[in-house]
Amino acid sequence: MRLGYFGGTFDPPHRGHLAVAIAARDAFGLDRILLAPTGRQPLKPNAASAAFSDRLAMVLLLCEGQSGLEASAIDGPRADGEANYTIDTLQRLQADVSVAGAVPGTGALFVIVGADSFLDIARWRDPVALLSIADWIVVSRPGFSAEQLRAARLPEHDADRVHLLEGVDIPVSATDVRGRLVAGGDLGGALSAPVLAYIESHHLYGR
Repeated sequence: MRLGYFGGTFDPPHRGHLAVAIAARDAFGLDRILLAPTGRQPLKPNAASAAFSDRLAMVLLLCEGQSGLEASAIDGPRADGEANYTIDTLQRLQADVSVAGAVPGTGALFVIVGADSFLDIARWRDPVALLSIADWIVVSRPGFSAEQLRAARLPEHDADRVHLLEGVDIPVSATDVRGRLVAGGDLGGALSAPVLAYIESHHLYGR
């Protein structure tokens, strides 16, 4: 089993998230991708506008009918109220893929992350362990190069386990979508119909 982990605030989940997940699934032959809203991001402690339960519900709607894509609560709010750390989540997922018969370090576990976030990975908790526990699929953005990718990795890490995913250029961000929702502006198809209906029925983002 080749398992992908795609974490983030998903506040709200939009078609750009979906396009990234589908592209990663198809390009790297992933059997499952978990789209996992984060309960509380350590580097962005006040990042989420919507409650975790709402973000998880919207991700579930985004994944409907998409083969291999599923919403996951694995990175939900901690009982102690502390921030969620990716290394803790990956260690749990590594245990799952090992139970499924995969050998750790053999390309069974993949993390899907945007280029800007990957460039900041030295600030994450235990970056050396992060880059050793899984392969990383880094989603390119306009102007991002393979040279930047190589420069961002830590010296201790195997460059062969960091992969660049190109060709996914969906010019939409959750911040922009939230702003349009609050202002009542045109969403330009950024949200799927079920996600938009959920937002409106639950009066999120000023709707």
